[in-house]
Amino acid sequence: MLILIDISDAQVKALDALAKRRQQSHASLVGAAIDDYLQHHQHLLVDGAFGLWGKYKVDGLAYQEYLRKEW
Repeated sequence: MLILIDISDAQVKALDALAKRRQQSHASLVGAAIDDYLQHHQHLLVDGAFGLWGKYKVDGLAYQEYLRKEW
């Protein structure tokens, strides 16, 4: 997938230097950086949903069965 990003001149210079030193493309370095970021922040996606139903007083399965009776 092609994505357009806006980065600073300092970031471009640092990316150029790293790409040259590692003999990799800009795209592969940016992809690896995104992978690292997502892995580091993955817990936020999971933790945000954990216990989501806990604020309700009704059992989740009982509520699901109640709703299905309307079908």
